[in-house]
Amino acid sequence: MSEIMNCPRCNAIFMKNQFRDVCDKCYKEDEKMFETVTGFLKKRENRAATMETVLTVTGVDEELLYKWVKKGRIHSKQFPNLGYPCDKCGKIIQTGRICDGCAGGLISDLKKFEDEQERKKQRDSSPSTYYTMKDKR
Repeated sequence: MSEIMNCPRCNAIFMKNQFRDVCDKCYKEDEKMFETVTGFLKKRENRAATMETVLTVTGVDEELLYKWVKKGRIHSKQFPNLGYPCDKCGKIIQTGRICDGCAGGLISDLKKFEDEQERKKQRDSSPSTYYTMKDKR
């Protein structure tokens, strides 16, 4: 479903939909830049170009290049030096949303949490016995 909003780049009013998050004018500019980038990368000598090289030579915005790689418009399998930042730490990755290091950290945190929950469950389920001492007077 579409909604009316302002373009985040030029502030023009447009109908946002699931395919575009910018106005038609900015979308056409993005497509021109995409053609420039893909034209640069199609040359055999540029296939191993780094992110910095692509940004410098083509003049494309860094966030736009990240967006294309993340959405799969530029395949990181074909261009091994291209990627996008991890959502957690910012390290450049080629697949997923977080890097292997952050994923490992999350898994270990979840394991610790599950162990803690299991200990609490065992503690709460075991019967507690209370002893009192009567005074023998």
